[in-house]
Amino acid sequence: MVGNITLTMIKPTAVKKGFIGPILAKIAEGGFKIVAMKFTRLSLEQAQKFYEVHKERPFYGELTEFMSSGPIVAAVLEKDNAVQAYREYIGATDPAKAAEGTIRALYGTNLGENAVHGSDSDENAHIESYFFFSELERF
Repeated sequence: MVGNITLTMIKPTAVKKGFIGPILAKIAEGGFKIVAMKFTRLSLEQAQKFYEVHKERPFYGELTEFMSSGPIVAAVLEKDNAVQAYREYIGATDPAKAAEGTIRALYGTNLGENAVHGSDSDENAHIESYFFFSELERF
């Protein structure tokens, strides 16, 4: 299944603005199948563990505080070449630079609050999906 899944999270600001439905609809329009999904809230410690790969980067503290600031929707998506396909579909990290019609262009607020997370590699997609979901939670 590696290569066919990616993890996404609808981030706190997008959830607060009521964009869960429109983002999920856009994901479905892109041909991604949702195989696991939950509405949850990360503690600061959970956000730090999830983003541990970025621990040495200057944005780590701000990112983990933001990601633990409110509820999120986490989902495992399935599609051929899922990681690359989803990263192209959601657009550039900075919504101001994201292509028109992409999820981040449509629903992102700014660089730090860019609406959705997308795994950056097949390996991370696997690790990230197991952070949120066991095999029993995937369909």
